[in-house]
Amino acid sequence: MAALSTLDLIALGIFLAAWLGFNVLVELSPLRDRTLSKMMEEYRFAWMQTMALRQVRIMDTAILTGLQQGTSFFASTALLAIGGAFTLLDGTERIVQIAGDLSVPVESNRVVWEIKVIGLMLIFAYAFFKFGWAYRLFNYSSIVMGSVPDAVTGDKDVILNTSYKAARLNALAGRHFNRGQRALFFSIGFLGWLAGPWGLIITTVSVVAVLLRRQFASNARTAVMASLQGLAAQGERSSGGEKTETGSSNPFT
Repeated sequence: MAALSTLDLIALGIFLAAWLGFNVLVELSPLRDRTLSKMMEEYRFAWMQTMALRQVRIMDTAILTGLQQGTSFFASTALLAIGGAFTLLDGTERIVQIAGDLSVPVESNRVVWEIKVIGLMLIFAYAFFKFGWAYRLFNYSSIVMGSVPDAVTGDKDVILNTSYKAARLNALAGRHFNRGQRALFFSIGFLGWLAGPWGLIITTVSVVAVLLRRQFASNARTAVMASLQGLAAQGERSSGGEKTETGSSNPFT
């Protein structure tokens, strides 16, 4: 690490502290209950409870399949990103030369450049492991969900207990998926380091600001928190109080 300047080490420390601090904030701190991720986790438990009461669960398996496909996509993306990082390592001198010709502010020191690219590869590797484990947990959740007894003929206690296990696995899968996606977001911030320590600091702060807004002040969070009455009132305001074709002022009818 002697090749890195003091400012580089400070910027790297800020990056790691921001990543770790954000994880603590949204997963361990008292504010975690106000995050969008926590609210969606509660919906995962509600989903499994509702699933347990249904006799036909085709819709539930379709939803879980969609979650698995999305996780698989991001895992594949992380692997491709690792391959791209290897390309950056292999063509270091050529990239530095092209960047210099274009006056793009990238690191000209080969050793420092390789340290930064390897760091980027480690982030992508971490993301891949998180997505891979999330995919496996979604698999486990689907297996447990398939073992939930019939809503009519099954024992009620067994139904509730098994559906709760499926919900726990589903929630854990969601957490690991979020961590993997968070790693990809912070990899965008890490890219700023290729332009120097100040670039890393600026991009890190920008990424954290975006993620904080999504968790605590986004339109998605507002939508999840909105009550049915609030949505109905919003529909009346947007339509001037006019009734729908069904004769109702409810925007869902």
